[in-house]
Amino acid sequence: MNRVETMNRGMTEARPLDSVDIPSLEGKVSDEEWAIRVDLAAAYRMVAHYGWDDLIFTHLSARIPGPDHHFLLNPYNLMFEEVTASSLVKVDANGNPVDPTPFITNPAGFTIHSAIHMAREDAHAVMHLHTPAGQAVAAHSEGLLPLTQTAMLVRGDVAFHEYEGVAVDLDERERLVADLGTKNAMILRNHGTLAVGKSVGECFVRLYFLERACQAQVLALSAGENINNPPQGSPEITAQQGQVGVALAANLLAWPALKRKAYRLDPSFAT
Repeated sequence: MNRVETMNRGMTEARPLDSVDIPSLEGKVSDEEWAIRVDLAAAYRMVAHYGWDDLIFTHLSARIPGPDHHFLLNPYNLMFEEVTASSLVKVDANGNPVDPTPFITNPAGFTIHSAIHMAREDAHAVMHLHTPAGQAVAAHSEGLLPLTQTAMLVRGDVAFHEYEGVAVDLDERERLVADLGTKNAMILRNHGTLAVGKSVGECFVRLYFLERACQAQVLALSAGENINNPPQGSPEITAQQGQVGVALAANLLAWPALKRKAYRLDPSFAT
């Protein structure tokens, strides 16, 4: 049975959320894995909060430390606002569940994530979105422009990958990895945005900056032709500042604040 057939069979077997028992995994997995589960579930909730979700589509994933190459992925039939730490599914490098689970997964949707997780030791988290602003910039011939401070902070760390159709072809993984290289963000042409990070929080905040830059670009270009371009040399200076500042601000400041916000909005994500 191929990957698409597996996904389709899982869709027909999906049950309503209120009929699925979700036992808590707290204390049943390592403290390290539980902490990653809570962070990743918080990221899903914050994606939903900011309106970046695309129904049940797209994924945020995180690596579980250890030699087994296991990762956490969302159940394919849950809205992002429903994801909890215990409902996240542990999958192998092919996106298949490691342990029995009442949920279905989307192995085809894990193609992009698995490629980057397996190729980049520092890619502990990978996040991919289909927001209208991200897709709009992905469709723009010049990609991300240095129109705002936010764009200039991340633009030097953004790679591009040409569209090849829905990412179900495992052969595409090599090209994805080659295009990403050592950069930490990517615009998937005619598709959407992607970010990687050494932690869930770092990845999320990097994606936040990229998404905000895309949104601002769409607004600026829609306002007319009188665009004020930054002075010569300032985009390069800002990019150098962003190389250090984005990760530092994410890990020490922004992500802890975002988690507090997630708890205020709905603490059930951490169950």
